[in-house]
Amino acid sequence: MECCNKRRMMKESPESNFMNRRGSSCFPDEVLERVIGMLKSRKDRSSVSLVCKEWYNAERWSRRNVFIGNCYSVSPEILTRRFPNIRSVTLKGKPRFSDFNLVPANWGADIHFWLVVFAKKYPFLEELRLKRMTVTDESLKFLARSFPNFKAISLQNCDGFSTDGLAAIAADCKNLTELDIQENVIDDKNDNWLTCFPESFTSLEVLNFSILHNDVNFDALEKLVTRCKSLKTLKLNKSITLEQLQRLLFRAPQLCELGTGSFSQELTTQQYSELESAFSNCKNLNTLSGLWVVTPQYLPVLYPACANLTFLNFSYAPLDSDDIAKLLVHCANIRRLWVVDTIEDKGLEAVGTHCPLLEELRVFPADPFAEGDARGVTDSGFIAVSQGCRNLHYVLYFCRHMTNAAVATVVQNCPDFTHFRLCIMNPGQPDYRTSEPMDEAFGAVVKTCSKLQRLAISGLLTDLTFEYIGKYAKNLETLSVAFAGSSDWGMQCVLEGCPKLRKLEIRDCPFGNAALLSGLEKYESMRSLWMSDCKVTMNGCRLLAKEMPRLNVEVIKEDGSDDSQAERVYVYRSVAGPRRDAPSFVLTL
Repeated sequence: MECCNKRRMMKESPESNFMNRRGSSCFPDEVLERVIGMLKSRKDRSSVSLVCKEWYNAERWSRRNVFIGNCYSVSPEILTRRFPNIRSVTLKGKPRFSDFNLVPANWGADIHFWLVVFAKKYPFLEELRLKRMTVTDESLKFLARSFPNFKAISLQNCDGFSTDGLAAIAADCKNLTELDIQENVIDDKNDNWLTCFPESFTSLEVLNFSILHNDVNFDALEKLVTRCKSLKTLKLNKSITLEQLQRLLFRAPQLCELGTGSFSQELTTQQYSELESAFSNCKNLNTLSGLWVVTPQYLPVLYPACANLTFLNFSYAPLDSDDIAKLLVHCANIRRLWVVDTIEDKGLEAVGTHCPLLEELRVFPADPFAEGDARGVTDSGFIAVSQGCRNLHYVLYFCRHMTNAAVATVVQNCPDFTHFRLCIMNPGQPDYRTSEPMDEAFGAVVKTCSKLQRLAISGLLTDLTFEYIGKYAKNLETLSVAFAGSSDWGMQCVLEGCPKLRKLEIRDCPFGNAALLSGLEKYESMRSLWMSDCKVTMNGCRLLAKEMPRLNVEVIKEDGSDDSQAERVYVYRSVAGPRRDAPSFVLTL
């Protein structure tokens, strides 16, 4: 009797009535759309859309932003049919290895085809965030004319445009709140693009032109900064002097993120005092970058603003160990730190001493092509950081020497790594103390760091490293490999053992057709596979394309390459089929 009552209560409970027959929701469509619209996670929204037809439609109509990790995985026509009310689009184009000149010019990823469709289907578009896309001035002019409510544009690692395109955005996007141009290949034609902002324009909140090389019109910049009272982020290029920086800070003490210009101008005592006072008045500053050319004697002007800083980006500032140590004394709240290896191990010791809350560390090489015993950071600096920064969960570390024991110590001190990218710049470099392969180093990483999502491996590595990865890295989503492995078995271990793997990037490894074809059942659940300068043949790629017709299998073949070898292979899933704009050197199989 008690069991019967329990079953009756379950049938009549609110939870059981939440869904009626065939999984349909009893909520009105408007309510369901409002509830689903509150979900922020892309994964959560994707899961919700699979519950039933009503939830699918509610998620479809309530979606306002979309992220597309590969611009060829879907067409703009399919996207606009699926989501008719999008306001913000984030779109990635070329493979990441294009950053290392492994993808030829004119490969594709042109934004213009998307903009033409968006102009018809998304006239209410407000935000566009692009990475590794080709963006021409014509596209930027078309964008500025076609979307009257457009508010934000972010271009990262893009190419094909000039300051003429920026001028069109400034002139015609009357509601612009964000203009963020970073790490792009841009034709810096003239300094007058800032004058194109109307005198009545006041809405800007984010302005980043740090990548530009030439002078900008400072009078126009100062007037713009003065008008835009809501400006929170300002990142300047190296043409801005310290005196000009002081004037801008005086106009905009409300800034939260600042990228300084050049830090080397000679200052009078009064100018120094005024600059120090300007930094003192920036009470909301939490991010500092820039310092393109540094004169150490002027670094103390930063001290008054350091207490609230959570992010220091000195990736273009070659500070030495003494400079960084003196600065970090004042930066107890730092969570993210990007530096150049000119700070050496002594500088990293200062990081470990003064930055106990640090969560992310990136150490970039001042000269990645230096030969011999170039100065930089080593295993001892890595250990010093891990001893003092136990909250560390993201590291990108460029060095020339490393040991298995050091890496094991680092992950023992910081077991919560989600991103571990160790780049030993000398290919095939063993443990420099024992001359053993670096297998046990990365074995320690994947055994200890159960939350690991992204891993980049380097040094002298055998198949044992890949066995460790396949056995222990169950949450791994992205793996980058260079100059590593012994045989096809290594790649097979990864493809068979990492259930959440989404991106696999491989260059200069001994993996061939057997390795490539071992992922037949895996590739449709991944975003992409990149293999360059491995041992894959054209026949192997053709067989993959035949067995998996829903994948796009592309081979880059330039003049003079071996007809039988597939030197650069790009495999990705797509609901749009083969791309329509492939150049002649891209063969779609």
